[in-house]
Amino acid sequence: MMNNLLNAFALHDWLLIALGAFIIGLSKAGLKGIEMLNVTLMAIVFGGKASTGIVLPLLCTADVLAVIYYRRHVQWPLFWKVVPWMMIGILAGVWLGKDLNEGLFRKVMAIIIIFTVGLMLLLEWRRNLDVPNNPVFTGGMGLVAGFTTMLGNLGGAFSNVYFLAMQVPKNEFIGTAAWVFLAMNFFKLPFQIFYWNNVSGATVLTGLLVLPALLAGFFVGLRLVSVIRDEGFRKLVIVLTLIGAVFIFLKR
Repeated sequence: MMNNLLNAFALHDWLLIALGAFIIGLSKAGLKGIEMLNVTLMAIVFGGKASTGIVLPLLCTADVLAVIYYRRHVQWPLFWKVVPWMMIGILAGVWLGKDLNEGLFRKVMAIIIIFTVGLMLLLEWRRNLDVPNNPVFTGGMGLVAGFTTMLGNLGGAFSNVYFLAMQVPKNEFIGTAAWVFLAMNFFKLPFQIFYWNNVSGATVLTGLLVLPALLAGFFVGLRLVSVIRDEGFRKLVIVLTLIGAVFIFLKR
């Protein structure tokens, strides 16, 4: 099986997969926004929907690392506000996303990214808006984050918007997001395995082969995040999310 898997992809494909795993590590270490570059890279190799099954075991592994490292930096009230809504969004994604064709799937992702970027810029430019204190905002962000994380592992973009809007400090931002996505990615796993049939022995083995790249990305990310101040962190998240949005939008 190992030889068949290694021969299934060209060298440049394996380099893209390893780079995607490295980016997952960077993202889970705290470089929020960069995860959308991983979505693009994996979609190039596997296709939009199929890539979610390859990426999910890697995300679960990186989530465990992030929770271990940032376990003391979590705002549980924010966690419990958004998680129930995300679970509902995931269930909607399970039902609506199973039979989406690839073309429509990519269009949906592009529309989601455009909306995300616009909302992020609005909240950054108009910090006097009282949107974050509105329950509709929390519920809406949770629903869309859950829906998009099921369809294309894009929920991080919406959680970034939510935590930026709530003015969460850097370490609490990373720690709370780590717990949120640990819970949500493991919640998604049975649906990907048994309903979408996206996760298999081959996808798990693929993840194991690029696990060293993920670990390298995580430890490099920890080092980078440690030298970034809170305000610089906010700006970096926005810039990385915008770059990721451009990659997703331009992907054919």
